[in-house]
Amino acid sequence: MAPRIFIDGEHGTTGLQIRTRMAGRRDVELLSIPEAERRNAAMREDLLNGADIAILCLPDDASKQAVEMLSGNNKVRVIDTSTAFRVAPDWVYGFAEMDKAQADKIRGARHVANPGCYPTGAIGLLRPLRAAGILPDTYPVSVNAVSGYTGGGKQMIAQMEDPNHPEAITAPHFLYGLTLKHKHVLEMTTHGLLSRAPIFSPSVGNFAQGMIVQVPLFLEDLSGDASLESIHAALTAHYAGQDIVTVVPLAESAALPRIDATELAGQDTMKLFVFGTPGGAQVNLVALLDNLGKGASGAAVQNMDLMLSA
Repeated sequence: MAPRIFIDGEHGTTGLQIRTRMAGRRDVELLSIPEAERRNAAMREDLLNGADIAILCLPDDASKQAVEMLSGNNKVRVIDTSTAFRVAPDWVYGFAEMDKAQADKIRGARHVANPGCYPTGAIGLLRPLRAAGILPDTYPVSVNAVSGYTGGGKQMIAQMEDPNHPEAITAPHFLYGLTLKHKHVLEMTTHGLLSRAPIFSPSVGNFAQGMIVQVPLFLEDLSGDASLESIHAALTAHYAGQDIVTVVPLAESAALPRIDATELAGQDTMKLFVFGTPGGAQVNLVALLDNLGKGASGAAVQNMDLMLSA
């Protein structure tokens, strides 16, 4: 019998994208709740407990409620896409390429916390440098990023796409998280293996899907004889042997006139770049991904496939 998958919150932005990725698959059975019944708690609980894997695409409090509904069930495995469990010690962080052992941890886990979109880019850049001993845990990291507006869910999509919305947003690009207390900071700090919280400056562009995450670094403040080349080599070695995260060759990066935030829209991969001048004093690390792909729904399906391969 095919494994049964229930997407709790399938009618939201992330859930709809997961359904799209699973359309036509015959190796799983997709359990579904009609949109008119999405607030039917009894039906929802039955479907949750009848699944082999439940993928939660819900706000934090609703995700916690769903996990409570499964508290007496040791058979259902869970992938949560909210921020509720991303730093919980008894949940496995669902970024398989982050570390050599992470895919196996996800494969055998009962509870997997899907990463946030911005943290996927930031951790993807930071973690290899921490592992290689290049980046001190006390380095004053700054993370500057722009996302497609779908990252804000249905409310922001309506604000950006409906000019008659009472809170319509007409700006081509805007900065938010101005208090520097964004909910992703703890996730970046924890899984980036930092002891000092980074300064995180997120923004949204007037495009639906796509993301650029930047981490600029001063080479003189890194460990050893850090250089453009050694940082690129560390990233390349870290991601060798898999095809989801790609480190762009230095020569190719040097020839680029610009980076398009929407280049990977609709894809579930991520590209990493190291920019700078050979012999220079600074580098700019850049991650390019789809905020709903490797940054959300695509990562959830990747984690589901790992769990099904156990």
